[in-house]
Amino acid sequence: MMLQLQCLSSQTLNPKLCRFHSLSNSKGNGFGSISVTESISIKKNKLYVKCRQSEYYEQKNFSASPSNSSYAPTDVAVGTLPTRVYVGHSIYKGKAALTVEPRGPEFVSLDSGAVKLSREGFVMLQFAPAAGVRQYDWSRKQVFSLSVTEIGSLVALGARESCEFFHDPFKGKSEEGKVRKVLKVEPLPDGSGHFFNLSVQNKLINLDESIYIPVTRAEYTVLVSAFNFILPYLLGWHAYASTIRADDTARTNNANPRYGGDYEWNR
Repeated sequence: MMLQLQCLSSQTLNPKLCRFHSLSNSKGNGFGSISVTESISIKKNKLYVKCRQSEYYEQKNFSASPSNSSYAPTDVAVGTLPTRVYVGHSIYKGKAALTVEPRGPEFVSLDSGAVKLSREGFVMLQFAPAAGVRQYDWSRKQVFSLSVTEIGSLVALGARESCEFFHDPFKGKSEEGKVRKVLKVEPLPDGSGHFFNLSVQNKLINLDESIYIPVTRAEYTVLVSAFNFILPYLLGWHAYASTIRADDTARTNNANPRYGGDYEWNR
């Protein structure tokens, strides 16, 4: 029986390699047996399979010219990616919707060729009032930008604690005091989450509006987890970490005492 399976397998590859001139079944037991009346010559061919999937993937994704800045090393444009990615997280409730979106840091190039952080990133909160069942009027949205320190306050906020942030978008300008934004985060009465309440007073357009939305404990946990993850990126530390090399760390520390990690201990 084993011989027949081998030949059938060979016939699949090449029917001319294995032929039986006569086959007979012998009786006497419960299984069929095969007797071969003529010698069989089976030629074995070695088959080679080469997988080119990885090569195809690399050619498909990196077939662009090396001069394309999208595929340039990170030291050319720190923190850049081949394509810009937009992400956000939304919470929808009966009276309002809340969308949370990160905004990355900004860098400037120095004459020395180095790159320096010019502005930290932030998280944009967008509040939109409800306009119907599962409908929201985004034309009336109000925005509030959370700094990294304010994000830290929300991360550290306890279940029974509250916090309040005040913003004046025109602080230090001639319109200072004409726009007032206050974000209050307070615990729900039953301790199941927090209220996010954004009050906006804009004397320039005679606007006084307050939008609030309840955020459950589970939803707040998701926000805190996202905040913890994105904080180092908002600070720009991911760009710095991508430029660290083991062979020049000691040289950099010794050359610039201001940023040298060992300078304090060497005094």
